[in-house]
Amino acid sequence: MMAELQPVPCAMRLLSAIAIGVLLAGPSSAAAGDDPPGKIAVVGAGIGGSAVAYFLQQHFGPHMQLDVYEKGSEGGRLATIIVNKQQYECGGASIHSLSLHMQDFVKLLGLKHRREVAGKSAIFSGEQFVLEETDWYLLNLFRLWWHYGISFLRLQMWVEEVMEKFMRIYKYQAHGYAFSNLEELLRSLGGETFVNMTQRSVAESLLEVGVTQRFIDDVIAAVLRSSYGQSVLMPAFAGAMSLAGAQGNAWAVEGGNKLVCSGLLKLTKANVIQARVTGVSLHSSDGKALYQVHYEDDEGQGSAFYDMVVIATPLHSGRSNITFENFDPAITDFPGSFHPTITSVVHGYLNSSYFGFPDPKLFPFASILTTDSPDLFFKAMDNICPVNISGAFRRKQPQEAAIWRVLSQQPLDKQQLKTLFRSYYSVQVTEWQAYPHYDSTKSVPPIILHDNLFYLNGVEWVASSMEMAAVAAKNVALLAYNRWYQDLEKIDQKDLMQKVKTEL
Repeated sequence: MMAELQPVPCAMRLLSAIAIGVLLAGPSSAAAGDDPPGKIAVVGAGIGGSAVAYFLQQHFGPHMQLDVYEKGSEGGRLATIIVNKQQYECGGASIHSLSLHMQDFVKLLGLKHRREVAGKSAIFSGEQFVLEETDWYLLNLFRLWWHYGISFLRLQMWVEEVMEKFMRIYKYQAHGYAFSNLEELLRSLGGETFVNMTQRSVAESLLEVGVTQRFIDDVIAAVLRSSYGQSVLMPAFAGAMSLAGAQGNAWAVEGGNKLVCSGLLKLTKANVIQARVTGVSLHSSDGKALYQVHYEDDEGQGSAFYDMVVIATPLHSGRSNITFENFDPAITDFPGSFHPTITSVVHGYLNSSYFGFPDPKLFPFASILTTDSPDLFFKAMDNICPVNISGAFRRKQPQEAAIWRVLSQQPLDKQQLKTLFRSYYSVQVTEWQAYPHYDSTKSVPPIILHDNLFYLNGVEWVASSMEMAAVAAKNVALLAYNRWYQDLEKIDQKDLMQKVKTEL
């Protein structure tokens, strides 16, 4: 959203460093004589569920039965909304340029990147704009330096260091390595520093590397409010992932990001079952664990047995309400809560006077981020484009009625809508339990709930994005495969960078 407010980090050396490893990615070969699981269930058809279904089939082969349970529409929190017969993103909207799994999915499915429509950003304090983007890159740099000294360079160096280490995950996964818990995954990438970044705040970490409090209050707070809807007190690792997205070149899928989910499910020929999973109970057959998945659909209650189950929906209180029976020790405790985000898609005329522009024709911004001010009732708003953009498409002029997406903590009342818009034709409101509330717990959920019962969405408590879900999906598929065939040399290995270099 704010890609040009700060210098774009150089991605070439990161991409070249992993290029060989990515080319080697693919299914491992099963041990001779060992049978793959006959039936696997995936609970949830969002990006995590659809990606893990694809990766599981890659590794175990096409002959197993793969059932995907989804009570809603395919895509989960990747969703669109219709305004004036056109679709607009109202869920996960942008993908970072270094999201290699998402890039691979788009190529695999024959999808396209959506044409980018330029638009400038600004940060609003409730009284004035504290930072405004221009059309000139060097002028943007000069303004950052003038207002904040070298804080933006220190931020960029910090984010680049985190991202460079994070990109190691693609090498590890290309060589079939997996991790049994999220702490081990983080430790393999960045040592104890990465693990500690889930426990300390963005603000604390940035102050430590010389970023000023003013820059944190103005710029960092605005980016985190627009992405996670949370403050600079959120954990440093999740914050670094968000700030990397703000610095890099973001993109989206032509036709809607949710097409990745439906495309992967179609490619795997998964049996998508329109039902809400209510519980999983443990049984045994010939000394092996067997899992009974209980569900409710339009015809009532039902159940089915599986050799393996992957939970790809949040298990925290108030989300899925899935119960687990006959497990010892019991599977019950998933502390923490999710952070509600209200998305209001408004078709109307912006009240540019509220932002200090009495003449709407002179209002230059397509995206408005906000500082953490108690007087502000919204976190961010942007003039959005439809998911299908023709060659003749142009962004609406500021004096014209346009489609604006407003993010807020609470639903906007009529007075607040009147403050932001001179008039409007329609307002469509969606409430998302979009991200974990990162201050609600310091613990990271497990990946392995039982022998062949895995939890994918715990990764959100490290960082939440489409690519993080895809990385977690690949890890779960590799973990499930390596455990099934007892290839323990591929799980939780130390000094992986050295091992990968040796294998190359």
